[in-house]
Amino acid sequence: MTLPGQTATLRELTTQAPRSEFSAPTGRVTADLDTLLIALYVLADEVLPRRPRARRRPRITDAELVCLAVAQILLDIPSERHFLRFAIVRLSHLFPYLPKQPGYNKRMRALAPQIVRLLNAVAFASPSWCDKIRLLGSTPVPCGSSRETVKRSQFAGYAAYGYCASHSRYFWGFRLYLLCASDGMPIAFELAPANASEHEVAAEMLARVDLDGYTVIADKGFAGEEFEALMAELRALFLRWATAKTSNHASAASAASANGSNRSSTRSKASSRSNNTAPTPCPA
Repeated sequence: MTLPGQTATLRELTTQAPRSEFSAPTGRVTADLDTLLIALYVLADEVLPRRPRARRRPRITDAELVCLAVAQILLDIPSERHFLRFAIVRLSHLFPYLPKQPGYNKRMRALAPQIVRLLNAVAFASPSWCDKIRLLGSTPVPCGSSRETVKRSQFAGYAAYGYCASHSRYFWGFRLYLLCASDGMPIAFELAPANASEHEVAAEMLARVDLDGYTVIADKGFAGEEFEALMAELRALFLRWATAKTSNHASAASAASANGSNRSSTRSKASSRSNNTAPTPCPA
């Protein structure tokens, strides 16, 4: 127990209070960093598998490290050195021991599957996961601009040249395909070479996701009868932005229908006028 005026670590806070206080089902939560870390630690302690009991208790557990990793992602601090300096100043009352950057990086690489598992648990608990709207799109990931960079890069043999229609330029690298919820939360992703077929990569990604009864909104890059047939097989309502070609056809069709209606109306008016002005026959 902690006395008044003393600070409590993350382990002590979660062991002193019942689990029901930290279970966050529905409703709003306070936008407080300490509350976020405590909730993440409780979730990590429940979701992650138990490790065999060691003879000596570690100074910082795997659940605490995974909690720090997720907090680093949510706080958008990509540099580990910057995050550790921030944690020493801001989070030392919850984490009395923080490893140095080399040890932190080594432990994080070993805990990569556990971090992914905790992020999936956070995603499954979010309200947007049950939303029936999915957004589909792709974006280029350039990895080099010069020929020498392409030759010396470790991505040689994996990356390729592709064309970005939105920027009207070629690039060397990959293309990231993303299926996300309406609030931007990722549901599925695929990283493919830039010269790969967008329809084939998207079809491979969507095959791993249940889209029965969902509405999928995509950009104009996924236009085509084959892709629409694929979405029909997945039992999803497929919507996409209209291309310039389809919009021109639609405008031409609307203009033709408007001209036809105008012609029919003028003909009807002319016929009605001729009927009104026609002389009545005289009786014989």
